[in-house]
Amino acid sequence: MAKTHITTTVNGDEYEVLCEVDQTLLDVLRDELHLTGTKEGCSSGDCGACSVMVDGRLMCSCLVLGVEADGKSIDTIEGMADGDVLHPLQRNFLELNGLQCGICTPGILIAAKNLLERNPNPTETEIRFWLAGNLCRCTGYDKIIRSVMAAAEEMRGN
Repeated sequence: MAKTHITTTVNGDEYEVLCEVDQTLLDVLRDELHLTGTKEGCSSGDCGACSVMVDGRLMCSCLVLGVEADGKSIDTIEGMADGDVLHPLQRNFLELNGLQCGICTPGILIAAKNLLERNPNPTETEIRFWLAGNLCRCTGYDKIIRSVMAAAEEMRGN
């Protein structure tokens, strides 16, 4: 199959990639760019494990073709920390045990970051609603919600 040349920005760095026209953005990130933090869960957009930001919009990368990323800006879990300094969400997930197996965690962190950028003071209900597209089979969600609420409070300076 013929490959298509795309240019995209991922976590602030510009990349040129050759990808097949039927290759998902998830596969381009993992297989071509070797950014393996974004996880494959269901391959049908139902679990949110592969959530990334594309031009500021939260998307399941398993539902986006790699060729659609041409000229776009993508944010993945690899770009969330500032060097060795974890984002408050990442730190609170670790400190409050908001993760277990880790498959869903990158997608949940990306979705939660998107929420807090839009709404720095969400209620528990708003967090639960926003993260409804991210499935976790391990934690039971309470520690995830507490981690997001603690990070939101920290980011507001409380």
